This record gives sequence, structure tokens and C-alpha cells, in this order.
Amino acid sequence: MQDYEKLGQFYLGKRFDPETRRPTDDLLLYDAKDLTTHAVCVGMTGSGKTGLCLALLEEAAIDGIPSICIDPKGDLGNLLLAFPDLKPADFRPWIEPSDAARAGMTPDEYSAKMATVWKDGLAAWGQPPERIARYRDAVDLSIYTPASNAGLPLTVMRSFAPPGEATINNSEAMRERVTAAASGLLALLGIESDSLQSREHILLATIFDRNWRDGKEVELGTLIRLIQKPGFDKVGFMDLESFFPSKDRFAFAMSLNNLVASPGFQAWMEGESLDIQRLLYTPEGKPRLTIISIAHLSDSERMFFVTILLNEMISWMRNQSGTSSLRALLYMDEVFGYFPPTANPPSKTPMLTLMKQARAFGLGVVLATQNPVDIDYKGLSNAGTWFLGRLQTERDKARVLDGLEGASTAAGASFDRPKMEKILAGLGNRVFLMNNVHEDAPVVFQSRWALSFLRGPISRDQIGQLMREKKLLQPVSSPTTARVIDAEAGLHPVLPPGINETFVVRRGTLIGNSKLLYRPGLLASVRVRFTQSSQGIDDIRDLVVFVPAASTINATVWDDAEISTEISLDQEIHGEDDAGFSTLPAELSRAKTYTELQSALKDHLYRTQKLQLWKCTELKEVSRPGETEGDFRARITHGIREGRDLQVEKLRAKFAPKLTVLQERLRKAYQTVEKQKAQASQQTMTAAVNLGTTILGAILGRK
Repeated sequence: MQDYEKLGQFYLGKRFDPETRRPTDDLLLYDAKDLTTHAVCVGMTGSGKTGLCLALLEEAAIDGIPSICIDPKGDLGNLLLAFPDLKPADFRPWIEPSDAARAGMTPDEYSAKMATVWKDGLAAWGQPPERIARYRDAVDLSIYTPASNAGLPLTVMRSFAPPGEATINNSEAMRERVTAAASGLLALLGIESDSLQSREHILLATIFDRNWRDGKEVELGTLIRLIQKPGFDKVGFMDLESFFPSKDRFAFAMSLNNLVASPGFQAWMEGESLDIQRLLYTPEGKPRLTIISIAHLSDSERMFFVTILLNEMISWMRNQSGTSSLRALLYMDEVFGYFPPTANPPSKTPMLTLMKQARAFGLGVVLATQNPVDIDYKGLSNAGTWFLGRLQTERDKARVLDGLEGASTAAGASFDRPKMEKILAGLGNRVFLMNNVHEDAPVVFQSRWALSFLRGPISRDQIGQLMREKKLLQPVSSPTTARVIDAEAGLHPVLPPGINETFVVRRGTLIGNSKLLYRPGLLASVRVRFTQSSQGIDDIRDLVVFVPAASTINATVWDDAEISTEISLDQEIHGEDDAGFSTLPAELSRAKTYTELQSALKDHLYRTQKLQLWKCTELKEVSRPGETEGDFRARITHGIREGRDLQVEKLRAKFAPKLTVLQERLRKAYQTVEKQKAQASQQTMTAAVNLGTTILGAILGRK
């Protein structure tokens, strides 16, 4: 037998002679680099399509080429059922009792039979058991289950991280990425969108575009807030309120919030982040064969996840250097519904982008389907290799021939339609027509025996069994998402339109990987007026009212409120990006509650707010609003003093003329008295002189 272990070549089977209906001894070795132009595998149920595709993935693994495989049905889990020892005991856990019963055997007997069948089948195709061991050792085999912990959980919470610089700087690539992200999310919400007509789609696309260009990640919690308050006032030439009123945006945000808050969605937040490089290689650099099982998801969830995954593949691809060699594989089993010819689901645009551009980066895309009419014709023309098995209808054959002809024309190769049609009509089980634009002519071959045990779809419980050991070894949190989260921490709550939101600025420093947690509260800014015309009182006060939001909200909530004239803590419009949020009381999600709370606050303030005044009864004086007792007393004392002085002045003014007259009379009287005193004094002196003269004369005599 020929040596098929050649680097860069895949052993897919043996050439098949349509005349003798038997395989020849010529091996079909497929050049790995031909997969850079992508491949399509088409075949009805029972054609052997799954076995061929699994054999191709096994060959890629043996060659050290990593693969990411999207598994909508559960068949790809068979890639882990590869037993180097080929012991019946290895097969026993994977035997269905119903299969054994139909064969008229016990499960143990049927296990022994399957072990023999696989051993003989591999030997007939020249594959020793050692090749199974080589396959198992070449790659890391893992099954991921997004939104489920059956396998390795996978989260898409980083799915709205900004794309690479290469994508942002490429207007077409950026538009495709934004459109696909918005469409995928709307598909998850069950909203059919049109990128040119749907206002939900246009709003989301605008939010993604603006934030990504600013280098900001848009997590779902942040997105809920941005839908309500997107940070821009215009969409195109129209103002935001006219284009998408706040009331309608609130309803849209609530629908997303309800989805995120639903118990089933919490599983989407668990597990490793969706990192393409980590899905292709282990931290040690070992290539991986990663199976992403989505069989357990609903149709909308599948569309959402596949769209996100394809977008991440595009971002990863554009960050790689150009190459003509096969770098990695993206395989999708049963592509029905994701790449249709007429409809335009969210997954179609990124899939078409990969089919058109991945070749330059060495990323091969392999798509499998039962019905070729389910695949977009333009996409098919980008596939360089076609693996065609037995088809069900003439319509399928015609579609395949159209696609083959288009691909051949695009590659500049000749195409013999009648010959192809004849070959397709004669294909049997595990017999395929391979049309490779890199080869001179089409080849009919029979696929080789798969190394893996093809037991059929793997259930969720069986996936859990296969991944049990890996989950035990898996860290609690992946390095990209590790952080300490409060048990109460949740997503940013949705508030009704018209309700403003503010955040207290953190003053301290977080310790280690601890996370900031915001707790809800009610903050009101009010103006209270006290008026009494008889007293001339008209006082206005601006107050701030704050109360923590309890688990239940009613009219008495304001009884515990703190009321002050100013806010003591610094505030900001936007909270910290990675903060958590305590649960918001259900009542605060309804706009009507705030109207009721506003009325209750007015009543509370009317009952509790008082204007304290001081009164001097004797003087009939009342203190001014805000005036203290001491200031009032001082003012009253000073007022009394002023009154006294005023009365004194009045008295002085009234009696001044009379006082002047009296003072003048008194002056004249004083003058009369002084005059009379002077006259009297002079007369006394004269009398004294006369008396003295008389005495002296008597003594001395007269002569």
C-alpha cells in the first residue's frame, strides 16, 4: 500500500471505479493548502457525508492544523470516541441498547462486535491502531457548550469588544462587523431587522460604531443603558427623540434586560471568554480540535452565537499575517439556515466575508449540508473544492451543477456538465465526486474508514461524560474574566425614560481584584416655599432628599430620608465600567412608581418641613426666615435702642423752642440779679466809706 503519511497531505480514501463499482488501490491524497480556497460537502442522509468530514478533520489534526467546528446536531462529538486499544470495554459506554436489541445482541456482545468491526475496517484501509494514538496525541480535543455546563462552558460576554484596528480602519469591514453584531443581537431577541429600515437595528449599529471607534467595549449591561441614553442627540439628520422616542427606547431596553435577567440567560455569562486564539491553541501552543456544540440552543440562540463566532473569526483572521499555507480550519456541519440563497440572516454576511477573504490568511472554511439549495450561490462560487455524495432530488443535482460550473468558471477551469451529471447519478454510499479547481479533472473516490467510532449524535449527558476530567482541571475563572464579584452584583438595571441616573464617586481604592458595587437609592431635588402675607414671610428653600432604596418601595419610603440643603458626596453621570449593581426593587422599573413617589414626597415635605421663627410679643416682632434666636435678640435690642434714640430726638425737637425761651428768661434773670448785686455792692461800699470818714472825723476832729 502507498505511504499516505505525508506532510501537508490528507488521506481521504481511495479512487473509485464507477464501472466496476469498487475502489482501486490508488490513494486519494488531498493537498492541505487547497483548503485555503474552502470546501463544500454535500450529501443526503446515509451518503457517508459525516464520515468523510470527520476523516478530513482527523487528517488536519494529525497534520497539526487546529480546527474550530460548529456542531448543530451533535455528530461531531464522535471525534472524541477514538480508542487506540480498540477494546470492547472502550466501546461499551457509547453503545445504545436499542442498537444492540435491533441486532439481536446484548450491549456487551454488540460492543465486542463494534470493536471488531472498527479493527477490521481500519486494517482494510491500511490504518494501524497506532494511527489512532497519533491522532489523539496530535491535538487537544474539547467540546464547548455555550449557555450550558454540559461540556466546557463558553461565554460571549466579551463578544461586543471593539474589533481590531485593521477592521476599524477598513470602512467596509467595520460596516459588516457592526451590522452583523446588531443583527445577531436582534435575532436573539426574536426581532426581524433590516439594516436600512429597522430603527432598532440602526440604533444598535450607531451605538456599536461610536463606542468601538472610541475603543470602548459594549457589554450587555452597558448596552441596556446606552439604548436609553446613547450619548448622541441625532441619528442621521433627525434628532433622536423624533427617530426613536425615549418611551420606545425604554421598551426596547426592557426587552433586552428581560432577556439578560432571565434564568436561562445566566448560563451565557459562565465559562471561558470567546477567544479564537485560545480555541485554536492551548496556552502551551498545542493545536486544538475544538467542537462547539449548539444542539441544545434554540434557533434564535444558535443564530446569535454563530453570528458572534463568525465575527470573532473575522477579527482574528485580520490580525494574522498573509500566507498561502493552511493555518486553521473552520468547519460547520449542517449549514442549513445560516447561509441561505435568498434570505439574509445575521450569519450570512460574516460567512460570506470569510468565504471571500479568509484565503489570504490561510483560514480554510468547510461547509456541509444535505441540500445544496440551502447554500447561497455566491458563496458556493468561492469554494474551490466540492465533495459531492448521493443527492436526493433532481433539483439538488441541478443546484450542485450550477455551483460547480460557477466555481470552475471563476477559477478559469473547464466544466463538462453532462459528464458531471452522469457521475452524480451513479454515486453510492461513501462514494463521492471531488471537484477540486486545483486539479486537472474531477475524481470519484470512496472515503476511508474513520479513526473515530461513528455512533451517531452525542447527547448532553454524554458530552458531560466526555468532558468530566477537563472540567475538573479547568480553573474556576478564565484569566480573561477572573475577578472578585459580590454575590449581589448584577447587571446595570434599566430605568424608565425621564428618570435621571447619577453615581456617587468612589473615594477609596479597591483592594486586589475586588469589584465596586453600586446600590440603588432615591435622590430628589426639591424646592419648598413658606409664605404668610400677614407677617411678610415668603421664603424659598432648595433641598436634597436621599433615601436608600429598600427591597420594597411605597409611599412611606420618605420617612427614612435624609434631607439637607446640599449633596455631601461628589457625583458623576457615568459609573465605573466594570462595577456591579445590586438588585433594583421591581417598583422602580415602572414609570408610574416615580409619579407616585413624587406625590408622596410632596405630602411628606408638607407634613414635616417647618419654618421656625422667633416672636417678641411686646414689640410684635417676628424673626426672619433662617434667623437664629441670638441674631433675633440682638436685632430686637438694637431696634429698641434705635426707637429710644428716635423718641429722644422727637422730644428734643418738640421742646427745644420752649427750652430756648426759658433759657433766655433765665439768662436775663441772671443778668438782672448780677446788676442788682453790683448796685448793691457799690452802695455798700459808699456807705462804708461814709461811715469810715465819719469815724475818722470824729476821732481826728474837723478843722
